[in-house]
Amino acid sequence: MTNAKLASLMARGTEFLGCEVAIMCGAMSWVSERNLVAAISNAGGFGVIACGAMTPELLDKEIAATKALTSKPFGVNLITMHPQLFELIDVCAKHNVGHVVLAGGLPPKGSIEAIKEKGAKLICFAPALALAKKLVRSGVDALVVEGMEAGGHIGPVATSVLAQEILPEMASQVPVFVAGGIGRGEAIAAYLEMGAAGVQLGTRFACATESVAHPNFKKAFFRASARDAIASVQIDPRLPVIPVRALKNAGTEAFTAKQREVANLLDGGTVDMGEAQLQIEHYWAGALRRAVIDGDVEGGSLMAGQSVGMVSKEEPVTDIIAQLLAEAAVALERRG
Repeated sequence: MTNAKLASLMARGTEFLGCEVAIMCGAMSWVSERNLVAAISNAGGFGVIACGAMTPELLDKEIAATKALTSKPFGVNLITMHPQLFELIDVCAKHNVGHVVLAGGLPPKGSIEAIKEKGAKLICFAPALALAKKLVRSGVDALVVEGMEAGGHIGPVATSVLAQEILPEMASQVPVFVAGGIGRGEAIAAYLEMGAAGVQLGTRFACATESVAHPNFKKAFFRASARDAIASVQIDPRLPVIPVRALKNAGTEAFTAKQREVANLLDGGTVDMGEAQLQIEHYWAGALRRAVIDGDVEGGSLMAGQSVGMVSKEEPVTDIIAQLLAEAAVALERRG
């Protein structure tokens, strides 16, 4: 970084992450794998492997393959509801992964201790101020504040509101990274000036040259505008579906139909509540793979944040990061 003020504002984040630029890549299932993660870390940012539904054996191979492509620090994102969470934590420890990101709900009993006793730093998502305080009291080392503009599973509050609510209270205690709807450097500069240690972007990197996403998936992003990235709708109060933001297609309509199907199974006593919710989660995992890997942009799930309108072409990760930093530097210079 050539801009001294930008470097100064990012210093806490870069020191915490051990990288040159306090820009994390959000963990996107099927997209945030060895190639994109290594490319982001090699470019000075901080790549994060999306473990998702991987088995411990698959994660073991993915971390090893990523280490073969970069000697720079990177993290691993684990889902709290994974049935083999503690085995996955052991895999991270085996590879001396320096940062673990826990997503998908409150960390289950013993998981925070299991991660930290192996020497890793723990990052958690905080969708509300009360939760942010609770997580820090529990021993979490850093927070990600992600607003509803993000792609994939989302909460109900906008990034700008969460940032105003949480940064003044928490930024003095732990590094806080802001995420959701960030597509340009001007927004990065603004959140850094508000007290953020850095930012997290996903959608902006999904179509990088190094991303393994199918060409059809990338073309759908290039054609989309912000208003095309819509949140899924819950149709049955018995099925507490966490909304998912994705580009509107036949797949989003199929999800509504899937909810009706599962609700009918519940009515008939064919499945219990746990199985019903599992069927919903499996729907998203399969639909996302069909879009990202197979290129089925009609029937698959095109998870994307509202910043998708700022993704207009395929370009290398180094160029994306350089552009973001240049825009942030200009914004800071304008403000004196």
